[in-house]
Amino acid sequence: MTTTPDRLDLPARRRRNARLIAALTQLIGACAEAAGAVYQPIAAAPPAQEGVEVNLLPCIQVSLSAALLLDAARAEDDARWPAAVTRERAAARRTFAARCAVAAAVDAIKPDEPLGGHEQAAAMELVSAGEDVAACWRHDPEQAVALVQELVASGEFTEDEVLDDAVDCAVMLGLLTLQEVRTATDPSAAAELCLSAVSHIALAVTLASADLD
Repeated sequence: MTTTPDRLDLPARRRRNARLIAALTQLIGACAEAAGAVYQPIAAAPPAQEGVEVNLLPCIQVSLSAALLLDAARAEDDARWPAAVTRERAAARRTFAARCAVAAAVDAIKPDEPLGGHEQAAAMELVSAGEDVAACWRHDPEQAVALVQELVASGEFTEDEVLDDAVDCAVMLGLLTLQEVRTATDPSAAAELCLSAVSHIALAVTLASADLD
């Protein structure tokens, strides 16, 4: 993708999202350590021992603290790059208006198929685009890049907002998985959920670092 003039003075995504990436990486380590607090005592116990005592507290702690950790990291990134935030918000207003215009045109063509409001339709379009890119990136990053470029070419999205929404999608899946830890039926199930969350969090790191230029 060709670098456009309005992106030349913006930080690379891995710098723009540095605190978030660091927090996601920290969370991956915390998930692994929490699972280890369950599995390691079982591995260390004699073969004949039953009822091995494990430590479930780290699993619960990572489940409770993950969202706060990531929210704080996002706020720190925004504070570090105020000019980028201003540029992103201005670009988001333009693309949102473009999506609203498309929604209005569709509504005019098909008045019997209401969209639930042009603004709502425009907002959902971005969410859908982020979900599609995140899902595609898991299996075929090159195809996902092509999808981002196609979306950006329409003028209804920017590269950063599509990738950022894909990050949000991956993060949300990870957080929802960690939420289940608190209702897990046994310690092994809680540990498995912590490890399952890692794949979503690792994808979020990749997407937060991705710079298609």
